[in-house]
Amino acid sequence: MDDQARIFLGIGANLTPDGFSGPREGCMAAIDSLGEDGITVKSVSPWYRTAPVPRSDQPWFQNAVVEIETDLTPDQLITVLHEREARFGRVRMERNEARVLDIDILDFRGMVMNDPVVLPHPRMHVRAFVLRPLADLSPGWVHPVSGQSIAALIAVLDPDEEIEKDQ
Repeated sequence: MDDQARIFLGIGANLTPDGFSGPREGCMAAIDSLGEDGITVKSVSPWYRTAPVPRSDQPWFQNAVVEIETDLTPDQLITVLHEREARFGRVRMERNEARVLDIDILDFRGMVMNDPVVLPHPRMHVRAFVLRPLADLSPGWVHPVSGQSIAALIAVLDPDEEIEKDQ
């Protein structure tokens, strides 16, 4: 399938939801639950451990990228994702806070829009915790706005952004 016709979600957490053994296990349960809402999971990238952005004393995150298929529109999908975050215990208080679950739409079939959902995700092109796992799933991906390849975006990432592939 053409890389520009695919839907990618970013998922991550650095706190453990109630009833799970760790952040990654909570994220995997959230991924597994997406089928309840007509979302088919096509693939999941390798997992990465990443330092919080911006730097803080929070625990490191577990992050991955998920490729999905769905008949939902972007605004319907973001509603489902926010409901899923709430189900797993996320309460949105402040930006860049520690969280039990974060699921974002990174790219929705190459669409560019600003309302009701911003697509592609407005900060994805500067985040190693998004680009590295996305490159694992879609090495030919091109940013829908800038036209830059994923390899070019990774090449200019902040070298101080700490990220490592998890086992």
